[in-house]
Amino acid sequence: MRLQLTVSVLAALMVNAAAHADTLYSGGPIITMNDKQPQAEAVVVRDGAIAFVGSQRAARRFSPDAQQVDLQGHTLTPGFIDAHGHVSGVGLQALSANLLPAPDGEGNSIPALQKIMREFRATSTVPGGYKVLIGFGYDDSQLVEKRHPTRTELDAIATDIPIILMHQSGHLGSYNSKALELAGITADTPNPEGGVIRREPGTAIPDGVLEESAHNLALAKLMPPLDLQQAMAMLEAGQALYMKFGYTTAQDGKTDAGTLAMLPMAGKAGKLKIDVVAYPDIEVAVKDPAMHGPYYSLNYTDHFRIGGVKISLDGSPQGKTAWLSQPYYKVPEGEKPDYAGYPAFPDAQVNALIDKAWSNGWQVLAHANGDAAIDQLIRAVTAAEAAHPDKHLMPVLIHGQTLRKDQVDEIRKLGIFPSLFPMHTYYWGDWHRESVLGPERAENISPTRWVLDAGMKFTSHHDAPVVFPDAMRVLDATVNRTTRSGYVLGPDQRVTPEQALKSITLWAAEQYSEQAHKGSIEVGKRADLVVLSDNPLTIAHPQLHTIKVLQTIKDGEVVYRAEGAARQGR
Repeated sequence: MRLQLTVSVLAALMVNAAAHADTLYSGGPIITMNDKQPQAEAVVVRDGAIAFVGSQRAARRFSPDAQQVDLQGHTLTPGFIDAHGHVSGVGLQALSANLLPAPDGEGNSIPALQKIMREFRATSTVPGGYKVLIGFGYDDSQLVEKRHPTRTELDAIATDIPIILMHQSGHLGSYNSKALELAGITADTPNPEGGVIRREPGTAIPDGVLEESAHNLALAKLMPPLDLQQAMAMLEAGQALYMKFGYTTAQDGKTDAGTLAMLPMAGKAGKLKIDVVAYPDIEVAVKDPAMHGPYYSLNYTDHFRIGGVKISLDGSPQGKTAWLSQPYYKVPEGEKPDYAGYPAFPDAQVNALIDKAWSNGWQVLAHANGDAAIDQLIRAVTAAEAAHPDKHLMPVLIHGQTLRKDQVDEIRKLGIFPSLFPMHTYYWGDWHRESVLGPERAENISPTRWVLDAGMKFTSHHDAPVVFPDAMRVLDATVNRTTRSGYVLGPDQRVTPEQALKSITLWAAEQYSEQAHKGSIEVGKRADLVVLSDNPLTIAHPQLHTIKVLQTIKDGEVVYRAEGAARQGR
């Protein structure tokens, strides 16, 4: 023990021997996520980095003048790392009515959605050159009617201004007649590639529901223009929500060109309080000079860097637009019995885009929910690896909801890192069983145990703003896999709290190739920390989601403190 203490002290002294106003954390459980030293009594922070990890007595000897922070029995862990989300998109909710169903909102029926939107119109001020009413987060699987709201139901709210209700998945939307008119969508408008304009039964008249690329194209035409100040305000709103839930690193997945230009300006202006990693849409990236500039780096500049590119290969399983190899359990109304979703791009285009990424040395994040889309990714990566045998870029499979057991070994051989979405087990698990995949296939959505058994690591994410970036809900779903109704979906796919915690800390750092600086409480790493109300390793598993974030600490500075929490640290 004495030898270990000596080594710890010497290593800490090498970090920074100069006198400084250190901070010493002790008085509660400290979970390091470092297998060589999984727990400690005390941590000393110096100049934004971890300077000492060990016993309380040794910590006081190491830094006798350190500011003492008593955890008061609360738990200290590494800061949470967002394996996949859209931090700039979270700010969109500041412009939108909250249509989320319980427990995150009151959008549980179409009349409830109409009421929310009428109240939103009466009370909100929407920026931009023209008015548009946007609601975010309705979920047909949780509506009493079990369907999407239609154009005529949105017209009952208003016909003089465009109304857009965005599906919780972000992959579909419902539009009123005015919105369809401004988007140029009529009965004569064909379905765009990779998207669908839903029609009224037996006619070509749009019913108001747009899927995938049809939704994206209409949204691009109708979104109110934001100036730089408004865009930064939206980013700050999203960042604030991330910090509230303990995230010290956020992702901006599928970044558009405007946001990609704005993010470094936000950093220079001091707006970024946590690290933000951007993954521009691959079709944007191939044309954007920023991908060849200094921001494409493993190093942050003003808390910002570009990590690679994002490609979406299919849609949403809960929206029934994900591309499956077998038909949906209950196909959408009007579809043939063999309907299994559809791809975003044909194989040739995917292969060309993936090859372009390999040519440039860009890490690829590939959104693939359906197993047919995962097959497409496997084919494209296999071809890129063969064409560029000197480059191994660790592409990331995003979501992987219906990843088959035979595909697990294939992605392992190709070095594809799985970032899975177990939160679906809570939010849409019942819907997957009853309507999307059926009882048998639904059991193995986001198969974390299969991945671990294959000798791989995984990350677990929230995909905000699809759901709130609630790290404890992520943890709970990854461990328990309990649906809204209380059913345990895929008990054989459950993992331990320690493994789930690693999936949002150390393993997430490895996904970003940042494990040398983040993901665990070790000497020399960044002082990215979270203070929790309870210990996730010892609390009863069903209570994991009740744990609250009391403080979020980025580079040694407190960037979030819960209301009523004791003022601790700098």
